Amino acid sequence: MNSPWYHKTSIYQIYPRSFFDSNSDGIGDLKGIIQKLDYIHELGFETLWISPFFSSPQADTGYDISSYTDIAPEYGTMDDTLQLIEEVHKRGMKIVFDMVMNHTSIEHPWFKESRMSQNNSKSDWYIWQDKPNNWQSITGGNGWHYSPERKQYFWSSFLPFQPDLNYRNPEVKQIMFDTVRFWLSKGVDGFRLDIF
Repeated sequence: MNSPWYHKTSIYQIYPRSFFDSNSDGIGDLKGIIQKLDYIHELGFETLWISPFFSSPQADTGYDISSYTDIAPEYGTMDDTLQLIEEVHKRGMKIVFDMVMNHTSIEHPWFKESRMSQNNSKSDWYIWQDKPNNWQSITGGNGWHYSPERKQYFWSSFLPFQPDLNYRNPEVKQIMFDTVRFWLSKGVDGFRLDIF
């Protein structure tokens, strides 16, 4: 039985912001990655792993996502993304996206709605409590953060502006599976699941 491709591939990770700036605005971008694909291929790498370039306030260098299906404008457009996927495949390579599924940004519309009240359509999409317990975040300090709008505390495993999604809610599971399927339908070969 043949091993899956991801068991035997060489991987080149790209952090888009600092990789290659194609338009001289001081920020690396998707077109810059496209311009360097031949170089990466000639080095012998078979798979690209791209760090997040989705819409984000950039409080945690893109790992605080405010939309999983929109591209941060400083990196390019959806057309640029589709061209990148196509150009990678033209060279017989694979492309893997970094997918942050544990949490969103506090600027994500889901969280903005969730914190508005205790009885809205997304009130249970994140983890809320009336009183915090002694749980500590992985980055240090209390992981519970007070929201005056909702008069409750939300849980963040990592940084205070990265509220954890509530995977006990089947709607959350469904929307995140749909997010993964969205990118698979665009031709992405796989995902690196960040801190999942």
